[in-house]
Amino acid sequence: MQLDGRTALITGGASGIGWATAKAMAREGAKIAIADIDRDKIEQRVTELGGASYGIVADVGDLREIDRMIHAVVSNFGQLDVIVNNAGVTRRCAFMDIDEELWDWVHRVNAKGVFFCLQRAAREMIPRRRGTVINIASIAGRGYPGTSNAAYAASKGAVISLTMQAARALAKHNITVNAICPGVTRTELAQSIMDLRAEKEGVPMAEIEAQAAQGIPIGRMNEPEDIAAMAVFLASDGARNITGQSFNVDGGLIMM
Repeated sequence: MQLDGRTALITGGASGIGWATAKAMAREGAKIAIADIDRDKIEQRVTELGGASYGIVADVGDLREIDRMIHAVVSNFGQLDVIVNNAGVTRRCAFMDIDEELWDWVHRVNAKGVFFCLQRAAREMIPRRRGTVINIASIAGRGYPGTSNAAYAASKGAVISLTMQAARALAKHNITVNAICPGVTRTELAQSIMDLRAEKEGVPMAEIEAQAAQGIPIGRMNEPEDIAAMAVFLASDGARNITGQSFNVDGGLIMM
C-alpha cells in the first residue's frame, strides 16, 4: 500500500473531495484524521472508516483551533506525515454584489486557513525531515470564467501562489508542497450552487448539469474520487521529487 505507516490529516474531510480523499488514503494504508466543523458528520465518517481513524471538530479560520487540531492529531497518532488543506467555502455572487463581509468570509477559510494550517503542520514535519502538503485550490484561481464569485477566485489564486512560496521555503526540510486545482466537481457545495442557479434561471437541474458538462473537453464533470486519486499520488513516494506544482484535474477546461 502506497501510504502504509503514514498519518494524514484532511481538513473539510467529512464531505465531498475531503471525504473521498480520506477514504482513498485509508485504502492505501494511511491513518486518517478528519477535521471538519460538522460534529455529527465527523462521528459518522469515523465510524464508517473504522480502524486507525480520528475525528476532530475545528474551524480552520481560527489560529487557536488550528493549533488545537494539529496538537490533537499528533498526540493521537504520534506524527503527522500528510496534510490535505481541503476546507473551503463559497457561494454564488455577481461581481458587483460582492461586499466586505463575503470577501472576508471566503478568505478567512480559503486563504488564511490554508496558510496557517500549512505553517502549523510544517512545524511538526520539519524536525522529522519529511512531510507532504497538498492544498486544494481550484481552476477558479487560474481564471476559469465559471467561478462562483471573484472573491473565491482570488482566494484560490492565493493558494496557488502560496503553494510555490511554501515549496521553496520547505524544500530544504524534505517537505513537498503541491496543489490540486479541481474543475467542475460533483460535491454538496457544487450541487447547492447549481440548485440555486436552476431556481434563479427557472430551468431543470438536468439542463444545468448538461451545460456544465458541455463545456468540458472530455465531456464529463469530476467525481470527488478523481481529485482523491491525485492526492494519493502526491502523498506517495512516486511524487517525492514533485514540489511547487499546481495540477488541474478538470477534464481539459483549463490547459495550462
